[in-house]
Amino acid sequence: MDDAPHFGAQPLRIRPLRSQVSPAEWQARLDLAACYRLCDHFAMTDMIATHISARVPDSPNEFLVIAHGLLFGEVTASSLLKTDLDGNVTLLPEFGEGMPEYSLQPAAFVIHSAIYRARADVMAAIHTHTTAGMAVSALQCGLLPLTQTAHRFTGRVAYHDFNGPERDPSERDIIAAHLGEQNLMILRNHGLLTVGQTIPEAFNFMYGLERACQAQVAAMSCNTPLNTLPQHIVDKSAAMYAPGATRTYGRREWPALLRLLDRRDPSWRE
Repeated sequence: MDDAPHFGAQPLRIRPLRSQVSPAEWQARLDLAACYRLCDHFAMTDMIATHISARVPDSPNEFLVIAHGLLFGEVTASSLLKTDLDGNVTLLPEFGEGMPEYSLQPAAFVIHSAIYRARADVMAAIHTHTTAGMAVSALQCGLLPLTQTAHRFTGRVAYHDFNGPERDPSERDIIAAHLGEQNLMILRNHGLLTVGQTIPEAFNFMYGLERACQAQVAAMSCNTPLNTLPQHIVDKSAAMYAPGATRTYGRREWPALLRLLDRRDPSWRE
């Protein structure tokens, strides 16, 4: 029987943190809160089970992540907790009296600290458990080059075999090794992971990867032969999406996405 205390429905009360952090950290908090709200808007959530993080720009051995127990759709800039790469929470959100205590999720710490320890270029990471992402993660073939959207990632997706929930810090080295220098990884029998040099870039990678997985699952479920493309066409298309061959994804979309959030509910900025 669950003997944890039960809390009735009540408004989420979070004391503002802006005066306690640097301007650079506050901007990272704004972008990260926006990313959580966008993942909620585009149905890339799993209640409280997944997580998005951002490295603190002026304190690179610390990162921001959701306080375990919050839904993506209620994250605000002040509700994010800050932890170092050893799992020491250095700034915990201040919730109002009577609210439950929210903490650092072990899997969030293991996965995200693994990345920030190994990749100095990474400033943000997103992990999801969407239906389409989990479905593709369970296929031996992985992500197939069936669509133009998938070609953005052809030859640029890493894979990590499932060894049980990522809660053991000793797994961090193998997670980092499997990711290598890639920005996308399919966690087999688990879900999806993207990283980026900015939060908008990581979100754009995840949005595109999710759409590619959705299209693949839909096409494979139609019980009719797939229209597979010749390898030279796949190679040509994938090369047109190579880093440096096209624009940096995320930057142009981000202002419009923030306007979308503000029209829906601007509380993410608090």
